[in-house]
Amino acid sequence: MGSVDTCCPVSKWCAISVVLAMVSVTTIVTLWTLTLTGTEARTPPWTSHRLPTTLKPLKYTVTLWPRLTPDPNGLYLFTGNSTVEFECVEETDLILIHSNRLNYTVPENRHLGVVSAPDGVFAPGVRLSWLEGSTQYLVLQLYSKLVKGQRYRLYTAFTGELADDLAGFYRSEYLEDGVKKIVATSQMHPTHARKTFPCFDEPAMKAVFHITLIHPRGTTALSNGLETNVTDARISEVDVTRTTFEPTEIMSSYLLALVVCDYSNLSAQQGDTLIRIWARRSAIEEGHGDYALRLTGPILDFFQEYYNITYPLSKSDQIALPDFYFGAMENWGLVTYRETNLLYDPLTSSNRNRETTATIIAHELAHMWFGNLVTLKWWNEVWLNEGFASYVSYLGADKAEPSWRVKDLIVLDDIHRVFAVDALASSHPLSSPEDSIVLPHQIVEQFDAISYSKGAAVLRMLSDLLSEKVFVQGLSSYLNHFAHGNTVGTDLWEHLQKAVKLNGVVLPGTVQDIMNRWVLQMGFPVVTVDTTTGIVSQEHFLLSPAPNLPSPYNYEWLIPIRWMKLSGLQKDLWWLMNSTEVNMDMKTAGDEWVLANIDVTGYYRVHYDRGNWEKLIGQLKADHQAIPLINRAQLVDDAFNLARAAIVPSTHALQTTVYLSAEREYIPWQSALDNMQYYYLMLDRTDVYGPMQDYMRSLVTPLYLHFNATSGWTNVPEGHTDKYNQVNALSLACSTGLKECQNLTTSLFRQWMDNATHNTIHPNLRLVVYCSAVAAGGAAEWEFGWEQFKYATLASDASRLLSALTCTMNKTLLERFLSYTLQPAMIRKQDATTVITSIASNREGQDLAWGFVRDNWNYIYTQYGVGSFNFAALISGVTTRFSTAEELQQLVEFKQKHSATGFGSAELALNQALERTQANILWLQQNKQDVLQWFTNQTLTH
Repeated sequence: MGSVDTCCPVSKWCAISVVLAMVSVTTIVTLWTLTLTGTEARTPPWTSHRLPTTLKPLKYTVTLWPRLTPDPNGLYLFTGNSTVEFECVEETDLILIHSNRLNYTVPENRHLGVVSAPDGVFAPGVRLSWLEGSTQYLVLQLYSKLVKGQRYRLYTAFTGELADDLAGFYRSEYLEDGVKKIVATSQMHPTHARKTFPCFDEPAMKAVFHITLIHPRGTTALSNGLETNVTDARISEVDVTRTTFEPTEIMSSYLLALVVCDYSNLSAQQGDTLIRIWARRSAIEEGHGDYALRLTGPILDFFQEYYNITYPLSKSDQIALPDFYFGAMENWGLVTYRETNLLYDPLTSSNRNRETTATIIAHELAHMWFGNLVTLKWWNEVWLNEGFASYVSYLGADKAEPSWRVKDLIVLDDIHRVFAVDALASSHPLSSPEDSIVLPHQIVEQFDAISYSKGAAVLRMLSDLLSEKVFVQGLSSYLNHFAHGNTVGTDLWEHLQKAVKLNGVVLPGTVQDIMNRWVLQMGFPVVTVDTTTGIVSQEHFLLSPAPNLPSPYNYEWLIPIRWMKLSGLQKDLWWLMNSTEVNMDMKTAGDEWVLANIDVTGYYRVHYDRGNWEKLIGQLKADHQAIPLINRAQLVDDAFNLARAAIVPSTHALQTTVYLSAEREYIPWQSALDNMQYYYLMLDRTDVYGPMQDYMRSLVTPLYLHFNATSGWTNVPEGHTDKYNQVNALSLACSTGLKECQNLTTSLFRQWMDNATHNTIHPNLRLVVYCSAVAAGGAAEWEFGWEQFKYATLASDASRLLSALTCTMNKTLLERFLSYTLQPAMIRKQDATTVITSIASNREGQDLAWGFVRDNWNYIYTQYGVGSFNFAALISGVTTRFSTAEELQQLVEFKQKHSATGFGSAELALNQALERTQANILWLQQNKQDVLQWFTNQTLTH
């Protein structure tokens, strides 16, 4: 292996590599065609985005040296070398290995790599080598063929940039005691390991990784395995530390993690597992990692019991990073997080921060088995990996915090959320054909609400209909059988089917038969129950009609229905197997009503005949507690979305909110607020706005007075969801103009401005108080908030301030804030999209944000084109309010103007925005006058 090469990217060797990379493509293709059999044309393998199956990696030995100070050109670099040992599975004279943005040091053979073999076995020499940029390959063409079954090694030495682009091996910065600190960290998922060293960068190409990091003395190096050897050395006249780690388990390249930092940690021992929480020294000293440390042990124990498999590694590191695109990443043994998601300060963090920390830790630790130990073969089935972790994250968090009732919140946070996307004609199935997901941006697009939230919803439904005992038994069988390997989705169905058979569970078909209809066709059904006849039917639910949408199952599902009558819950699960069936037990008389999809365990909406709807709404008004809590939220959400699909009148949906003046529970209130958000988006620039505000103010006043009387505004309630509803009461009361509320928030904020070092506002209430005060105030309040943001030491507090600053009604300040999003020194890249979309959600900022994105698209696309949720969230966020012909035309022109530049992972979001805008225009035309009349009448009767 030798020492790490220290050449700069423009050294003479790197220049030679560039020359070699420029060898005529025509010549290379000509050489390739010489190997053809007969006259049949074949595409050169290096033009395909998928690796051939001729080689199989076994082991990488990688040494990397990140420089935490810039070179004379102002660049931060890393140098490294790698030896990958691989097996030849089929005879070939071609080595294809992923490589992106790496410059190679050329050894004596004048090629980009050296091929050898262990035990003195002959290894063919390299005939040609070049970098194929379009498919991100290092290509080595050999003089003769590799022998099937034989092992070989490929050695390379290289230099890369330790950029601040949040991908591969990258640089993060933060200030501590006024001193700028540099962290070298990584994000290999999904296709960025190749930006760090040449590798077979596909999830099925598992191998063992032997990692060594060279780093400045006084810093700490971390990777997936535990540190086994830490020694000081002097290399190229530089004093360094060399840290070697234990070999990883056999795993995919996207799970590799590398960190060099000046952090400290908290640690604990859980059985044989070392648990460590890493963060900035000041954060650890102030106790911000304590909560994560306290949670990790119980959550690991829960999953060991749930999967019936011991945690596979010797340690569980979790680290909080200042700059990180995703919320977190499940690197095996070294999980990386945004600071806001791992760190929790009981003095300044909110209840929401605490829940986020618990559920995200549970989500990432769930992957240690499902995803890491057993990995899906390809990215077309991302949903199974992410959907599963999303579902069981609620179970893990519930184990750690049993008093929260957190499992109920999946209905709001995942199911209702994804219904909105999956009801569009531009939605997509959970699983796609493998050959349709090949380009990096196509892979990134898979990580959307459908994969995470619909995936969670259908797996929760499956667990419910099988029973948790049977579901877990099949799951454990699957994980044990495929440990350290790769699978396809049907493998899980087969192991669940075995558990079904062992336990004598009666189903209307096999697990695969049932699940195929939920996985292989997009969308979901609306189940209609006619209580006058007992007829139950299903059809594909779409917010806007869209004929001729393809489906292998003609948009029919096998639907499990749990239901109840006024007299009580029905014991047996009932299956709707066809488009229409009759269940005479669902026929009612008199005052009796039917309620279907109890606790929303099924992934579908429910509609009823008019008489049953009226009985249910009457029940809400008379005694809402006769209807289960989650179903009160369901009735509101179903009614509003049935109205948006023109199945029921909008005024019918609004009727489901009238009872809320007597409701004190969070979940139904939040469901109503989520749905009223659409009305605000569509109507807050019209004459409906005033009467709508009057109605909502009258609805929330009893809730505001309830919390004013029971806990006041300096304390918070005991219950987890009661804390959330206190925030709802304050937020809605202030935003609808309740004077007592506005006076309160303005006064609380002013007290803080008068004594900036002493913030008496309760952490739970800070965001709403900040937002309300900034909205009601002027430049002084905004400037104070900006100064507090710049010097905030806790990420969650900085996040609240950043969000609150978008609430101002001052357009000059909003324009200034938008300009900051293109200045990473002012706003971190990871936060830019959030700021822009938050400004778009402000009725004064909508046009400004959309204009900003239009004017700066090329620049934004270039600067933030690393593959994340950002582009999709950006397009979706700035177009959510679109509801006029003029806005539709602007969107069409935007798509045409930038078609050459492209939209990356936002391609689907842009098509959804066009579809949604057309639906919004139609909705306004059909509903505005009726809604105006309804709100006006309600205001007159109160």
